Amino acid sequence: MKQTDFFKTARWVGAEECSIGKAAPIRRGKYFPIETELTSMSAAYVLRGRFKAEAGARASLNVLGLGFFKCYVNGTLLNPDTFLPLSSDFEATNDPVGEVLSGHRVYVPQFDITPYLHEGENVIALLFGGGWYTHLCRPFGSPKAIYAVTVTKDGRESVFVSDEECRIGKSFISGYNFTKSEAHDYRGWKNAFAKDFDDSAWEKASLCAPLETEYMTTDCPSDALICRLPVKETHRDGARVTYDCGRNTTGYPAIEILAKEGEKIEIYFSEALLPDGQIDRSHAHGQSFTVISDGERRTVTPALLWYGFRAFEIIGNARPTEVREIHADVKINSTFDSDNETINWIYNTFLHTMLCNMHTGHPSDCPHIERRGYTGDGQLTANAVLTTMDARAFYAKWLADIGDGQDTLSGHIQYTAPYIRSGGGPGGWGAAIVEVPYRLYKHTGDLSYLKKYYGAMKEYVRYLEDHSEFSLVTSDKAGEWCLGDWCGPNVLYPECDITAHNQQMILPAPYVNTYFMAKSLMQMKEIAALIGEEEDIPDLEKKLDERKRAIRAAYFNTFDDNFVMNAQGANAFALDLGLDRENDTKDSRRTYGNLVRYYERLGHYDTGIFATDVLTRVLFERTDAELAARLLMQDGDQGYEHWRKNGATTFHEYWDSSRSRSHNHPMFGAPVAYIFEHLLGIRQKDGTAGFESLVIEPKATALFGRMAGSIETVRGKIAVAYEKKDGKTVFTVTVPETSEAIFRYAGKDTPLIAGENCLMF
Repeated sequence: MKQTDFFKTARWVGAEECSIGKAAPIRRGKYFPIETELTSMSAAYVLRGRFKAEAGARASLNVLGLGFFKCYVNGTLLNPDTFLPLSSDFEATNDPVGEVLSGHRVYVPQFDITPYLHEGENVIALLFGGGWYTHLCRPFGSPKAIYAVTVTKDGRESVFVSDEECRIGKSFISGYNFTKSEAHDYRGWKNAFAKDFDDSAWEKASLCAPLETEYMTTDCPSDALICRLPVKETHRDGARVTYDCGRNTTGYPAIEILAKEGEKIEIYFSEALLPDGQIDRSHAHGQSFTVISDGERRTVTPALLWYGFRAFEIIGNARPTEVREIHADVKINSTFDSDNETINWIYNTFLHTMLCNMHTGHPSDCPHIERRGYTGDGQLTANAVLTTMDARAFYAKWLADIGDGQDTLSGHIQYTAPYIRSGGGPGGWGAAIVEVPYRLYKHTGDLSYLKKYYGAMKEYVRYLEDHSEFSLVTSDKAGEWCLGDWCGPNVLYPECDITAHNQQMILPAPYVNTYFMAKSLMQMKEIAALIGEEEDIPDLEKKLDERKRAIRAAYFNTFDDNFVMNAQGANAFALDLGLDRENDTKDSRRTYGNLVRYYERLGHYDTGIFATDVLTRVLFERTDAELAARLLMQDGDQGYEHWRKNGATTFHEYWDSSRSRSHNHPMFGAPVAYIFEHLLGIRQKDGTAGFESLVIEPKATALFGRMAGSIETVRGKIAVAYEKKDGKTVFTVTVPETSEAIFRYAGKDTPLIAGENCLMF
């Protein structure tokens, strides 16, 4: 939609120092937020306007405040505990340098404000500023706002819009850094959101430059107050008191201010507690909230910022009443339980970790330090999220962000969506343009995702070809990172006397990046056949064959039939491409045998984020589901049980928690999909989508006494449960009416009927 569809004659307005020709110059950080605050960027303003309504009228409101906003109508807050608008590539900037992004959009929140109308004069008030729009790593501009109120009565329509007659003033927000801190000063503050506030002494608003963008609606769920967590005092030292809310989360505490006028209250956050109950400042990430009291007793929360934390310390005369857990209002539509606590913990903790990383319409790497929609992390976990949550609208919106970030000149896909300059690689990150629409199609059966982004996929392949040598993807955009896998553990390989240290991987980046190109080409062959682009298939097959041959030539050791020493899941990448089956000889089959024997002997993961997923899936898909399950459950330093035993309530950035900056990273959660696809056995028949045709094939049942789980699909609920009794295993399987299904177990296929089925083996 265009601007006139939403705002008609409305004008963008802001403070005088942010007006046309006077906005502060934009300064940029590199990868992470810079410390220097920008005066106009850190300010938050209150805009007030008036409109009239007759008795019995109805009214709707389209409104934007950039970066985030809170909107009041006659003193009633319309969007408490939310961060609007959703993040996007708001408009064109000169960043990234040398590229022209494919699109720019802003999502316009819409409200029915009929319940809040008064007969006669009404007041709309906006608190706005900060957020992604003024983010110090890629600020688009200074804070500004726009609104249009449409009032209808007896078929007559009146429109009231933002313009230079609105009044504007400073808010109580005295300092702000989007990823770290918010400060309030209530001295002299009067409730400027109330209808009867006298704004006659305020300046009139100034005109600001309109956005060069598309104005859009979306059904993507926004952030919301999900639950209220109680707090427990863990340490007290005079005026310094520490509180724990019981789990790592996102949101903020509600703080009751008891201080006298001019007294300062400081709150510092951390993801961890020390043994004596104080916050662990090594996991604070610079997060703070400060308040200067005006002497009135009030309960306050941050207005334009959430935190990622478990515990917090208050210094000063104040106390917390609760912690408000806030993230995207995405519903969990799966269940799982078994007699193994590790598998249960993996499932439940992934859901919580992932939800903590779903804010403002994109999945993030972490909810505090960066908060960015890394395409690597997001594409990696997409299948697990779409399996366990009602996240289709959320990922459809994020897919639009990925498409908007593609360079129209080269086909390059950014490392983050919406784009903010960050690190990554052309394979595991850029492949999001193929993987995300492919997974949306597989879960919904909707071909529109494939049709819309197929051209972008082809441009992405062109980019990879342009950054290849000898058919291996060897580089990315000049001056940027070119990662392969990421976050591998410190593991000693005695056979070759090599240790993988810190973030360095033994796996060569070209090996991993070329794997992702080949995997994308395999998916694109399937996509081309589905959407009527069959003429592309021969060329895709040719490109795929070139990449496979290049991987084998460069990385296969004929002496021992291993790829890259069989380290860090290397063989699994090649096996996932079928490289052993294409050369199906006694020697080539040793590659898979080497993989199995190595992990049976090692007994734990030695893999980064991508190889953990690929290795687990390859073992499940072949003949070693029990080994895959044992890796998931193993009790050692490189595994999920290590996190669980040490009290983690969210996944960490590294297997070794001592190396983790963040204790809230979802990227190792991709194998959660295989709990459903393989342990429960809920799989779609090859070549189908939208759960039209099912193969229910539970695996690794020898390791469990009972297991039960369900997913809610576009066709209805699918549930599988089993329990061992008197030497028999009793299965209960529920199938939707419109799905055809077979049950495969112990070498036997049994047709299933719609509804509940009971089987015994």
